[in-house]
Amino acid sequence: MSDLLQVSGLGTWFYTRQGIVKAVDGVDFSVAAGETLAIVGESGCGKSMTALSLMRLIPDPPGRIVSGSIKLADRDLLQLSEKEMRGVRGNDISMIFQEPMTSLNPVMTIGKQIGEALILHRDMDKKAAMKRAVEMLDLVKIPEPVQRAREYPHQLSGGMRQRAMIAMALACNPKVLIADEPTTALDVTIQAQILELIVELQREFGTAVILITHDLGVVAETARRVIVMYAGRKVEEATVGELFARPQHPYTQGLLASIPRLDLLRGEDKADTDRLQEIPGIVPALFALPKGCAFAARCPKVTDICRQERPAYEEKRTAHWAACWNSNG
Repeated sequence: MSDLLQVSGLGTWFYTRQGIVKAVDGVDFSVAAGETLAIVGESGCGKSMTALSLMRLIPDPPGRIVSGSIKLADRDLLQLSEKEMRGVRGNDISMIFQEPMTSLNPVMTIGKQIGEALILHRDMDKKAAMKRAVEMLDLVKIPEPVQRAREYPHQLSGGMRQRAMIAMALACNPKVLIADEPTTALDVTIQAQILELIVELQREFGTAVILITHDLGVVAETARRVIVMYAGRKVEEATVGELFARPQHPYTQGLLASIPRLDLLRGEDKADTDRLQEIPGIVPALFALPKGCAFAARCPKVTDICRQERPAYEEKRTAHWAACWNSNG
């Protein structure tokens, strides 16, 4: 399976009064057609900034992509002019944003918003674009799509707005779909429906999906490979099965230990079930990262070398990479 998208040495920095914030610091990854790659980590680790960098939507100033390459089918997006990039966004690469209510235009109907991309990228007239918009709303299983296409975002439920965002993102059949926390604001039942819908549409269109989330349960259900980020850097990467079975980085181990487990809740294990495990402390300020490992202050396995030297990103097991001095191996 050949790589459709290749990201190498991506660096996105913000120049602030406090100092240089290295929101994305030397990140590498690739994704193949039809594959789902998950990027996980807690808030502030650089997941969403990585996604915005792929779309070249970093606000400048104060942000700037300072290094790396983003190759989509051998075409480096960082070398394109802004006009050329506008032809890529929504066409070759699309994004589902975190909160649909703030991402949708409140004074335009849903149908017009979906149709905009079709008029721009597919040279359709308004009538053809509206017809296709209705077809897309039907495809994402919104009831009464003709009526919904004439309605405004505030007239739709949260689940319907998210489905409309998916319809908009897939309208031009993009090669890559970035889903940035697509289920965060939804209840559990609707979350499951949205994830199932993304998987179904991926199978139909062969789209590569980059799923950005903090929910490892979502990762287990949908992704094939997973990247763990911390403080703007990639700290671990493996297949989903390998990562869940043999996590190498203490941060990944902490994330997995914080997931509720039914066997513990049912009393099938004698472990203390009074409360979930938690990772102590907070993510360090990105403009003042420590000299060694960024996770050292929160790590239960920390040693002197962790505080002094940044660990190399190494292959600890076959196709399982991590940046840690004290990994399981």
